[in-house]
Amino acid sequence: MEEELKCPVCGSLFREPIILPCSHNVCLPCARTIAVQTPESEQHLPPLLHPRSSAPPATAAAAPGPGAAAGSAACLDAECAAGGGADHADKLSLYSETDSGYGSYTPSLKSPNGVRVLPLVPAPPGSAAAPRGAGPASSSLTCPQCHRSASLDQRGLRGFQRNRLLEAIVQRYQQGRAAATAKCQLCDRSPPEPAAVLCEQCEVLYCAACQLRCHPARGPFAKHRLAPPPAHPGSPGGDGDGGGGGKGAGGGRKLPTCAEHDLENYSMYCVSCRSPVCYQCLEEGKHAKHEVKALGAMWKQHKAQLSQALNGVSDKAKEAKEFLVQLKNLLQQIQENGLDYEACLVAQCDALVDALTRQKAKLLTKVTKEREHKLKVVWDQINHCTLKLRQSTGLMEYCLEVIKENDPSGFLQISDALIKRVQVSQEQWVKGALEPKVSAEFDLTLDSEPLLQSIHQLDFIQMKLPPVPLLQLEKCCTRNNSVTLAWRMPPLSHNPVEGYILELDDGDGGQFREVYVGKETLCTIDGLHFNSTYNARVKAFNSSGVGPYSKTVILQTSDVAWFTFDPSSAHRDIVLSNDNQTATCNSYDDRVVLGTAAFSKGVHYWELHVDRYDNHPDPAFGIARINVVKDMMLGKDDKAWAMYVDNNRSWFMHCNSHTNRTEGGVSKGATVGVLLDLNKHNLTFYINGQQQGPPAFENVEGVFMPALSLNRNVQVTLHTGLKVPECVKQPKLPSN
Repeated sequence: MEEELKCPVCGSLFREPIILPCSHNVCLPCARTIAVQTPESEQHLPPLLHPRSSAPPATAAAAPGPGAAAGSAACLDAECAAGGGADHADKLSLYSETDSGYGSYTPSLKSPNGVRVLPLVPAPPGSAAAPRGAGPASSSLTCPQCHRSASLDQRGLRGFQRNRLLEAIVQRYQQGRAAATAKCQLCDRSPPEPAAVLCEQCEVLYCAACQLRCHPARGPFAKHRLAPPPAHPGSPGGDGDGGGGGKGAGGGRKLPTCAEHDLENYSMYCVSCRSPVCYQCLEEGKHAKHEVKALGAMWKQHKAQLSQALNGVSDKAKEAKEFLVQLKNLLQQIQENGLDYEACLVAQCDALVDALTRQKAKLLTKVTKEREHKLKVVWDQINHCTLKLRQSTGLMEYCLEVIKENDPSGFLQISDALIKRVQVSQEQWVKGALEPKVSAEFDLTLDSEPLLQSIHQLDFIQMKLPPVPLLQLEKCCTRNNSVTLAWRMPPLSHNPVEGYILELDDGDGGQFREVYVGKETLCTIDGLHFNSTYNARVKAFNSSGVGPYSKTVILQTSDVAWFTFDPSSAHRDIVLSNDNQTATCNSYDDRVVLGTAAFSKGVHYWELHVDRYDNHPDPAFGIARINVVKDMMLGKDDKAWAMYVDNNRSWFMHCNSHTNRTEGGVSKGATVGVLLDLNKHNLTFYINGQQQGPPAFENVEGVFMPALSLNRNVQVTLHTGLKVPECVKQPKLPSN
């Protein structure tokens, strides 16, 4: 609200606000500073009305001249406008022939405070200009907000109504702000606590805590008078010049009186003039032809209109608050994302700096080794040369002393030896002995230009998240217990994609799990449950992150299992034919072959037809794990559960344990059925539709594959995709 209470000229809270004809407000002191006074000799007015009174020229000459107007623009009230010719315009606007009080705005001059004023109007050709100071000056005021101009009548600025309501609101606002801004003067906290009392003797503001600590009510402080904190300077109750025109906070406000009749209170409202009037204004006839209504009724009517208008503003304000909440959340997200990106950038730059620091250390090590090598060579050369120089110098000094001697015989005794020593010493200074063995220059050149170019080119890659992949339903299919999915990116997609993530649930409406991550857009998932419904979805990713999921596709696996013998996992002696549906063996020993399907859920049934049965062998039928031993009979290890059978009887076998011997064997043309019920976790065998005893094995859990062991005397053919038998014959009882 504070912005509504500030003057558009000075920017401070209103002081003695007046209402301009355009309904805007301005401080009375500010109005004095922006009023413009123009002598009649320098402007051209529309046809003027004759003055109502015939004042002598001397009265007109008494009006202040243009120089005085320019020197004291702040005194344009009733006294400044006094003069015999002040009625010549009859309260008309400078640029209007109606009594509206408005003038059209023309961009022109600009006052020092930034408010535009009206330009001077040149006199029409042929008109005689009045001598300087010959006539009175006409004053105008330009609104600093809408730039409309209004002329001043003989009352000057006092002709504008005082906005007492705004003045009272400013007064209350100043009092509330002053009470809120009074702070303790002894607090160590930042910011200080609000002041609770003022000691009139100490002239210090105390908060409650500081008063108990620094100003106890005993001793010499007991006689000090503590008062409430004073109003802020500039408020009505303070020391500065406040809003004025009102009572203090404890007194009632004086009823406003008529601007033209000081002794009359406002009692009516002129609808035409849009201003309150008193009874005396009505009696004088100025508002005789105007529509007049009771002040209280118009007050209530305008309050209702304002309240209704405020409802619309309130709705917009509510929307604005929600929008601000959205923007603040956006600010928080931007702040968090910015911090994340800054941390990532700092980490990446720190990694680059660390790598550069390590490389710098390596290079510095090379430079140090090269420097130490050069220094060692130079120091060795210095020491060697110094030694030779010392020897040569000593020899030279000794020879000079010998030459000084005058004993010829003594000289000749040692001269030959000295000459040889001097020659040897001279030969030591061979060519190159007085040249440095190394150069001061280092034969190391660091090529940093490529790295500098890379650093200068280091910048962010403007990359967005990839769009939603589109599933190609015409290519998505199921086969047996495997599903195949295909997808593609939408057309006109420019965001780079580094790979895809395919997710599948557990076939029972459970959690999604990742089953494929890669760049391919076609994927087949094997080893699923039979007769199950799977949900699949895919999303793309790049270095910016993971994009949104595609639509979910529903895939149904086969309700019955179709499979063959698996040549890749069969023993090498196994011979497969008939599209891997018929099996025999090259060895007289039993060998194992597995099926291509794996079961971990549901009920499954398959049959094996005996095509050849010679010399009464013992083939074994059953299930096994993938790592079953394949060079011995099925069921002899702990990885297989089987029924082995001859031409008369059958036995169940697991971990080489024989149980449940049952009458009834196989021969050529016989059919052996295997029923695996993973819902009840048991395994049952049939020979020619007759169940062989009770369920062979209980508590069978895990992942199993159909299995068969046989030798060269047997050949069987596999039949799959069969429904579970509905009618089962009574089982044969085990024989004793």
